[in-house]
Amino acid sequence: MKIRTATAADLDAIAAVEAACFPAAEAAPKAEFEQRLTYYGNHFWLMFDGDRLIAFVDGFVTNEPDLTDEMYDHAQMHDENGAWQMIFGVNTLPEYRKKGYAGELIRQAVTDARAQGRKGLVLTCKDELVHYYETFGFVLEGVSESVHGNAVWNQMRLTF
Repeated sequence: MKIRTATAADLDAIAAVEAACFPAAEAAPKAEFEQRLTYYGNHFWLMFDGDRLIAFVDGFVTNEPDLTDEMYDHAQMHDENGAWQMIFGVNTLPEYRKKGYAGELIRQAVTDARAQGRKGLVLTCKDELVHYYETFGFVLEGVSESVHGNAVWNQMRLTF
């Protein structure tokens, strides 16, 4: 498996993986990924099985300490010099799940954020994934104010 950051040429593959991983109310549309790639393609961690994109993690960098719904739709809020690496999505195609691939990508995002001098990483997740993210050192901070996709989200933070 190969891990690399994204380019504009990865747009279609990223949008297809997102659509396979999330319900329509929660999935980011292709146009949103186009904006994200324009502003912070170097904060997408992509995993390939040969030439096939099988998983990715993405999110921008900001000085804002909490992940807000506004961030998903406004890629221009990215600040390459920001303190916090946000994680907007952890995506793995269904047939590749439960094999550790998402974990490899999360560890790479953590390694890169640490090397870049960030304070840490922030993500939101549903209740059933809290324990999973705790295994990487993320700490549950409570229910987020997010109403993304009409779901309840927990904010978690890994501080260096």
